[in-house]
Amino acid sequence: MRILTNKGRSAFFFGTALSSMVAAAALPSTVLAQDADTASTVSDLEEITVTGYRSSLEAALNVKKNAVGAVDAIVAEDIAKFPDQNLAEALQRVPGIAIQRDAGEGRAITVRGLGAQFTRVRLNGMETIATSTDGASANRDRAFDFNVFASELFNSIVVHKTAAPSLDEGSLGAVVDLNTGNPLSYKEGFSFVASAKGQYNDLSEDLSPRIATLGSWVNDDKTFGISASLAYADYKTLEMGNNSVRWQQARFRSVEGVNCFDSGAYVPSTGCDEAALAFHPRIPRYGEISHDRERLGATGSVQFAPSESTTISIDGLYSRFKERREESWGEVLFRGNEGTMDITDYTLDGDGNMISATVDNAWVRTEAYRRDSETEFYQLSGRWEQDVSDTFRFQVLGGFSQSDADIPVETTIIFDDRDATNYSYDYSDMQHPVLTFGPGIDDASAFQFAEFRDRPSFLTNKFRTLALDTEWDMSDSVTVETGAMYRRFKFDTVGYRRDSSYCSAFACEPGTYGAQVTNGIAQLFELGDAGQPSGTTTSWIIPDIDAAADQIDLYGREAAFRQGEDRGVTETVKGGYVQLNAETEVGGMMVMMNGGVRYAHTDQKSRGWNNGAEVTVERSYDDWLPSANIAIWPTEKFAIRGSIAKVITRPSLGSLTPGGSVDGFNYRVTSGNPNLNPYRATTFDVSFEYYFAEQAIASVALFAKDIKSFPISTTIQGTYASTGLPLSLIPPGSPAADAPEGRPWEIRTTGDGPGGTLKGAEFSIQTPFTFLPGIWSRFGTILNLTLVDSDVDYTVGTPGTDASVASFPSLGSEVITERLFGLSKRSANGTLYYEDEKFSARVSVAYRSGYIDATSATGNRFEGYNSSMNVDAALRYALTDNIELSLEGINLTDDYRERFTDLYVGRNYENNHYGRVILFGIRYQM
Repeated sequence: MRILTNKGRSAFFFGTALSSMVAAAALPSTVLAQDADTASTVSDLEEITVTGYRSSLEAALNVKKNAVGAVDAIVAEDIAKFPDQNLAEALQRVPGIAIQRDAGEGRAITVRGLGAQFTRVRLNGMETIATSTDGASANRDRAFDFNVFASELFNSIVVHKTAAPSLDEGSLGAVVDLNTGNPLSYKEGFSFVASAKGQYNDLSEDLSPRIATLGSWVNDDKTFGISASLAYADYKTLEMGNNSVRWQQARFRSVEGVNCFDSGAYVPSTGCDEAALAFHPRIPRYGEISHDRERLGATGSVQFAPSESTTISIDGLYSRFKERREESWGEVLFRGNEGTMDITDYTLDGDGNMISATVDNAWVRTEAYRRDSETEFYQLSGRWEQDVSDTFRFQVLGGFSQSDADIPVETTIIFDDRDATNYSYDYSDMQHPVLTFGPGIDDASAFQFAEFRDRPSFLTNKFRTLALDTEWDMSDSVTVETGAMYRRFKFDTVGYRRDSSYCSAFACEPGTYGAQVTNGIAQLFELGDAGQPSGTTTSWIIPDIDAAADQIDLYGREAAFRQGEDRGVTETVKGGYVQLNAETEVGGMMVMMNGGVRYAHTDQKSRGWNNGAEVTVERSYDDWLPSANIAIWPTEKFAIRGSIAKVITRPSLGSLTPGGSVDGFNYRVTSGNPNLNPYRATTFDVSFEYYFAEQAIASVALFAKDIKSFPISTTIQGTYASTGLPLSLIPPGSPAADAPEGRPWEIRTTGDGPGGTLKGAEFSIQTPFTFLPGIWSRFGTILNLTLVDSDVDYTVGTPGTDASVASFPSLGSEVITERLFGLSKRSANGTLYYEDEKFSARVSVAYRSGYIDATSATGNRFEGYNSSMNVDAALRYALTDNIELSLEGINLTDDYRERFTDLYVGRNYENNHYGRVILFGIRYQM
């Protein structure tokens, strides 16, 4: 008996599939109404005229039904008539897709458990990247931020979950096509649609405008058309809650009256050891974050079809997404300062946590933060489609896109009171702690102006694309596709700093650590509904950023160039593909197949700063990516699909640069690795689809990914000297500038990991209730459930175990097998809808279970987010044939976002909520 290896099984499958396709040319065939490749999937979809929600579902279902591989789609009515703030929220209803939110708004997607960095996005057929910022930092990677675009700008989204040779490489998860529509798909003459909405957030109590328009003109012969659209929104949301900024171990000055140090040397005792080995919150705090956002988008398209065999299209898109983010916090800075603090009382729980404590000589800090960010995106592309003969046709696609994500202002002003008394915290309710400050928190004279920071940064992503695709009909049932492509991607980012402690920048009185705070640079902050329990302090002094910055002329200070933040990657990809498509009938069953191979040659140039010098590293690598898909129809209503493919995702951009960055405030060094290999995997998919009624489907899809190589982020502790970086990289005024080896450094880098596996299943049912009598027949439902799991080996830090060692906490390490970052083991969404001639209503629920997104640090094992559930709804009424009224609700349950540090203990990282959003509006169409 012959036993095939994984490699042998893959080769056997590819060979069998391709041989079957060639043989199919000689068999009696039935031509099927189907799209053979990605381009025709999108093209066919754009020709659909959609007039209602049920019709949009039917159109999207036809795209899925007629594809060879695994495809899902959303069409115009589904996007424009559901309470979606952006494209991410529109996508969350697709089976297998979950979203990650920022400020209560969808931002990035996860497909079948694979995070945003594994998904490639194409806009009108061209791969591109659009990035914005989140709570912690700007997106400086390959992940696509969907919140940059308003959903109203697009008429279809197509999600390709399996690979094909004609489909762009670079995705382990999915390829998502965003399409703005073609003018010639609209009716003759002039068409116009406009909508206006009011958007109200019940937490911020803000009422804001949201408008969208679309106009088109097509001549009577449908040989020339032009269209344009515009969408604008200006709104404010609030984010309120608490944050611990992780938990850690540390030795305190004294515990319950017992000194833990003598002449600088640690003196072990039961209480001192117990407190040191327990985990306590690093920076426990409550606060408020405001988000003032403005989104402007526009599209334009011209299409010319001088004959039935020629079509020329030019498409442009522009988007601008601006945000001012402001934060106000009242906190205690335990991190690194425990040796000056006295624990007067404490409680431990069974998970190694100092769950509550009362502290004297606490380092009380209040801070105000402001970040102004702007993402500006534009793309221009052209397409020439030509039928040379009845059997041969080609398409040329070319264009460019650019996304600038700039942060001209990122300012933090800090006031400190470093000997406050009678501070206490209580995390008995881990998500809703009681944080109580002693006297002076609301008195400006108790504080000193201790630190200031400003960190402007600028990012540019550029794409240039040229592609040629050809099709030749060998026979009525067999088509050969070939193509060649050139794609150049350039990523550049640079950062600056105006960071300093006050006394490093200005003269200070002896015995002080800053300037006396006055009422002229301070303001009283009142905490709103942050979910805080009774007993929590809710008012404190915070900096007035404008007044404090003016006092020190912050923006007049020269910004220091940050070598570690000046980095870039240029990738040039050249290649091509050959794909065979076949349609036939075998044993009375309809069969569609495609298969072939895609080749990609990647030239990579990475640059960054290391040891004070700019370094450039060049490398090249090649990938041969075979794939095959088959769809078998045993009956007209039942389909079986199978796919196998070799796929890649190129490494994270931040990991490829040869330089590093130094954070002297947190004793952290981050360095890259330009020689990382791509993520490479073999994927297997099979699905069973039963189209049991009109607009209805019940399906099960099984999938697995054998990931051969997997770059892994590693975090170790060591000395600064061990990094080989010069001392000049440590920011002036930071604690590490005065004491480079004052404590162990957290050193983060990336290496090639051992790989891993992923497997899962999707279950979906969509049906109108036409089988019910009367009014009940107007209802319908869509239900999706995705189950995913994976195994990846990570090296993580483990807690310190000996409080008496000089380098405490001296962390250990262990290898733990866990899921992929960003993978929720369970995700589900469901929609219940009603529609008649005048009135429609929908309610939708989206759920995803918890997931990890980093290995964490300070002895915690993984960090991530707990489960979430969002409920949205919409009501619409057609006042006339041209006018429609709407009422919509988003996040109706005001779901909290719970973030944890240490997966196995569940220590609180943050717990925030954003409020409910109500939209009411009117839509006019002619």
